[in-house]
Amino acid sequence: MSASNTSTPLPTQSVTLLPLISLLAAIVAITPLAIDLYLPAMLLIAKQLGTSMASVQNTLSIYLAGYALGMLVFGPLADMFGRRRLVLIGLTGFVVCCLLLPLQTSIEGFMALRAVQAFLGSAATVVVPGTIRQFYGKNTAKGMSYVSMIMMFAPMLAPTIGSLILVFGNWQWMFYLLAIYGGALIFFAGRYLPEMQNTTKNSSVNQFLKNYYVVLGDRQSRKHILSSMLAAFAFFCYLTAIPGVYLDVYQTSEFLFSFLFALNVLALMLAQFINTRLVGRKGSPWILTRAIVLGVLFAALLVLVNWIQTPLFYTVLTLLPLMSCLSLIAVSADSLILIRFGQQTGTATAVIGTAKFGIGSLAGPILALFATNTAIPFTVLMLCAVIIIALLQLPSLLTNADN
Repeated sequence: MSASNTSTPLPTQSVTLLPLISLLAAIVAITPLAIDLYLPAMLLIAKQLGTSMASVQNTLSIYLAGYALGMLVFGPLADMFGRRRLVLIGLTGFVVCCLLLPLQTSIEGFMALRAVQAFLGSAATVVVPGTIRQFYGKNTAKGMSYVSMIMMFAPMLAPTIGSLILVFGNWQWMFYLLAIYGGALIFFAGRYLPEMQNTTKNSSVNQFLKNYYVVLGDRQSRKHILSSMLAAFAFFCYLTAIPGVYLDVYQTSEFLFSFLFALNVLALMLAQFINTRLVGRKGSPWILTRAIVLGVLFAALLVLVNWIQTPLFYTVLTLLPLMSCLSLIAVSADSLILIRFGQQTGTATAVIGTAKFGIGSLAGPILALFATNTAIPFTVLMLCAVIIIALLQLPSLLTNADN
């Protein structure tokens, strides 16, 4: 089955791209902010709600699962009913949940609201890749890299902002801050986000299902979907395991942990900056090929330095380029998927997002099965993920090796 390559004409004359990209990045940032902002307060939340730390940590997996389910539902709706309306609905629901979360007195209520918050918040973020694709066309990878570069300030700053809030107030103010942020986005999106034309004229249930059939039935895109999913799995393995690895295994201070965490975010941002410089001349397939080869190399080195128990410096030295490679793999694969679907960009985004966050929600339980109080489990899982990506992309690796 072949994907549709028809696309709506790009209304670039009426929209300045830099403010639009900044707005889209700010919208996407609600997800890392909602995930990372309350990490320093997990122990306090557990005490106030009378539950265990493990239960509060599970709210992270619940958020990822709710987000994945929401993308599955709202992606095709964006194709059928337009994007701007969906952004406003999603942001409004996200803000309401932010205002209700501080009022919860039980972990069950907190978990339920986190799931709803993620589900509704996905309605706002699912439209972003499709909007980028509509404005950037064949340069979608460059637009997505710009958004990623700006958006990555959120996970870099969120834990620090959360810690500062705890110094001057309580954990409830973290969600009030998110509500204020979401309210500002509603204002700017309502005023400045252009209303995109519906990419499908039929809004029936049959069209909803047909969009998924078109995307999932495209053989060329399936390997890119799986590659993006596995890159996300490796990233979530890192995100889940790295606090314990740095703070417990290597006995770092909280300050050094925050510095190293920010350093990895900077590595991701640098990778996206490099992508914006190269993708126009070399193309996403060329970048994807080299990111996979280097990813396998650095993942293998990461396992090796931890297997022979070298100092922390060598783990950091191998982890930084590996995270950059994973970032390039994900954005290149995502771009190649979106370029193939001119009329089903929302559905394609939903498939990508559901695959990423769905498998991301499994990273914690899988790591728990192999917990050894060392860094070996998460490094081996990351290596396995990039090796499988290399096997999936092997024909392309061989084709593009000499280009």
